[in-house]
Amino acid sequence: MISSKVKYYLRPLSPLSYEDGFALKKKKNATLIQDIFFNKIEVIIRRKSKIEKEIYNLPEFFKVFEKNKNVCDLYNNLKHKNKILKRLVFKNKKISIFGILNITPDSFSDGGTNLDLSAAVLNAQKMVNDGASFIDVGGESTRPGAKPVSTQEEISRVIPVIQRLNFKKIDLSLDTRNSSTMEFGIASGVKIINDVSALENDKKSLDVVKKYCTPVIVMHMPGTPLTMMKRNKYDDVVLDVYDFLEKRIKFLTKSGLKKDNIIVDPGIGFGKDYIQNIKLIKNLSVFHSLGVPVMLGVSRKRFIESISNKSEPEERLGGTSAATLLGMSQGIRIHRVHDVKEIYQALTVFERLFNR
Repeated sequence: MISSKVKYYLRPLSPLSYEDGFALKKKKNATLIQDIFFNKIEVIIRRKSKIEKEIYNLPEFFKVFEKNKNVCDLYNNLKHKNKILKRLVFKNKKISIFGILNITPDSFSDGGTNLDLSAAVLNAQKMVNDGASFIDVGGESTRPGAKPVSTQEEISRVIPVIQRLNFKKIDLSLDTRNSSTMEFGIASGVKIINDVSALENDKKSLDVVKKYCTPVIVMHMPGTPLTMMKRNKYDDVVLDVYDFLEKRIKFLTKSGLKKDNIIVDPGIGFGKDYIQNIKLIKNLSVFHSLGVPVMLGVSRKRFIESISNKSEPEERLGGTSAATLLGMSQGIRIHRVHDVKEIYQALTVFERLFNR
């Protein structure tokens, strides 16, 4: 639903290498946003159904908008540094990888692989050894068209794995939409909740994460996994997803959740078609002006098949790497992936070549 008011959005553009950016910053021609230097900003103005865009170099941007409070607030959000999640998620590293561990028979890529407890533990340990900061454990498939499982079934799938991995001192996030699963998971050692429904599926979920002061990943998904691909109607997919996430952040913080405990995920592949996914990935830097960290999950997604004609998810590593690196060049530093070893190497090399 488009507001009748004028609304602004900021998208950092023209990423620079560290050396070039540092030199230009001294002349106030570049700014550091999420450890990437940018020297241009696109200002997007939305008036009802009309969208206007203008690209500014930094001196011009500051001159034009120095007295516009809305734009200044957005710019301050771009520069926001989250100390809580920096310690927890990044552990003084530049990037953070969440390795995907689905304890399900029907996930689109690795369904059935981790149903055996010993296999799940071995696969998780391998991902940690390969560079994962967190293991993201899930007991319910959220692929397009997936039917929900009972909370009891979800808990029985994930809790034994979580308990074993927590005993091994592996940092864990829990991919769930259900408050009961969240509570059991947190009690068993989970440090972050990853909710594809943005805490909307189960109204008690917010109370659980508030009770334990647990950070949460808030994702955009229209409807449910069963209905989302029928609800992918947008006036502008980038701005509509932004507006949804902004609204959820405001609601959650007004309800008592600390903003420093929120990560957002634009939900690539969740209620978006091929063109919509591509547009989102090309415009990821706009989400920095929400003032919270951004997670990107493009791993083995179907849009890669549309480009490369690789029908099997396991054959989409090259496409995953390309999309992940494009996100990295826009300042996205949290990535949820299946192929941890290869993506960690790609991101590490990119960081060294592009930055320091």
